[in-house]
Amino acid sequence: MQSTLFIQLLRLIRLAVFGMIILFAAVYILQHYPTLFSPKSAEPRAVTPRGTLTEAEQTTIVIFEKASPSVVNISTVGKRINPWTRDVTRVPRGSGSGFFWDERGFIVTNHHVLAGASEAWVRLQDQSNLRASLVGTSPEHDLAVLRILVPFDKTTPIPIGSSKELKVGQSVFAIGNPFGLDHTLTTGVISALNRSIAAAPGQTYDDLIQTDAAVNPGNSGGPLLDSAGRLIGINTAIFSPSGASAGIGFAVPVDTINRIVPMLIDKGRYIRPVIGIGSDNRVSAMITQNLGVKGLLILEVKPGYPADKAGLKGSTIDDAGNIIPGDIILSVENKPVRDMETLLDILDKYSAGDTIKIAVWRNGETFETQLTLQ
Repeated sequence: MQSTLFIQLLRLIRLAVFGMIILFAAVYILQHYPTLFSPKSAEPRAVTPRGTLTEAEQTTIVIFEKASPSVVNISTVGKRINPWTRDVTRVPRGSGSGFFWDERGFIVTNHHVLAGASEAWVRLQDQSNLRASLVGTSPEHDLAVLRILVPFDKTTPIPIGSSKELKVGQSVFAIGNPFGLDHTLTTGVISALNRSIAAAPGQTYDDLIQTDAAVNPGNSGGPLLDSAGRLIGINTAIFSPSGASAGIGFAVPVDTINRIVPMLIDKGRYIRPVIGIGSDNRVSAMITQNLGVKGLLILEVKPGYPADKAGLKGSTIDDAGNIIPGDIILSVENKPVRDMETLLDILDKYSAGDTIKIAVWRNGETFETQLTLQ
């Protein structure tokens, strides 16, 4: 009997102690966490003032806002013929970017954006979609010109810069339509200058700007800008095993654009300046090696052309069939010439009407002369 009462008393004491613990815990929670059981509903948090944007951020915003109305999206369409029914269907081919060259509605883009297409459509910043006509194209420079007919207030051209002033390390800004996403801005720096990359078999693009600004499919044809918002290049290619941006993009420099585009608008094609000579790399290499001279042997001088007017002489063949060497071109504007491709690449930097300086070897002596390209 006494043990039973003791057990019951012990249970009461335990309950009392447990109750006191819960009471103390509740009092502590209410004192230190008064809003824990508050019936008040959740509200948005107060916004922390940011302060003014940095100077670099403000510059980037201004560049994008000023340049983006000039940038367009280009979609291309091809034709597919059913081999059985001969029915022709229109199929989407791809997309790229472009930008207004002037107020007349001329748009500059890459040649490879339009290659193989039967139609091109241009979407402006206001989302209007217009069919464009092809004006001219230069596969050698990966440049092409389209035109649309729109009011002048919709054709804002981008200010033009100069690629001669560019320095490795300066900031650049790329605007385009990667993966079809309208008006995307990426930033970076110039990683290198005067890069050459292989294009089609036997063809290279030279003097390119290398940048780490992200360039993805759809960016092709979009402008590359400097920190003053001026056009310094047109994004043309990326180096990427996966096909996406790997931090190595290439752009055609603006000096090339500014030289080629007016010719495409006026003539519809690129016309290379010439001096009017004929040569053969294999024969030239054999003769110059025997003479101990490094240059390009002139085999033929075309009558009436700049080389003829400058007095340059071609090679001849004697009665025994031996080649009597003519003049050997050593350099053009102090740039060494070793073969016909090198000469053409150098001349490609100039336009018809430009006067250039040529160093020539003749019968053991060297001299310089000038001629005007045509």
